[in-house]
Amino acid sequence: MHAIILFAHGSRDPLWHKPIQAVAQRIAERDVQVLVRCAYLELTEPDLLQVANELANAGATSICVVPLFLGVGKHAREDLPVLMAQVKAAHPTLEVTCQRAVGEQERLLDLLADIALKGDA
Repeated sequence: MHAIILFAHGSRDPLWHKPIQAVAQRIAERDVQVLVRCAYLELTEPDLLQVANELANAGATSICVVPLFLGVGKHAREDLPVLMAQVKAAHPTLEVTCQRAVGEQERLLDLLADIALKGDA
């Protein structure tokens, strides 16, 4: 069973989480065979390892982490690799992968440019 973890920074503001959770909901609606969960770096729970543990216990055989960072700063370059190593060490039989941060993906950059040019009409 494949699982996706949407990994975001986190915030104390509960409204901040809504877009992250909306992406998770859309993934779940598009592919009912995929388990999808949200995890956060700081200020919010659950964290990445907690979610990986939950998914492993639910029967996931592979996990793909999707970093929802627009900028590729310290968190994506330094913190995330350490967290990924922890997940892999805790679950050596799972296939654990990590996509590039969404801010590095051409399709998202094009979509953001389209949104800026067309407005919210």
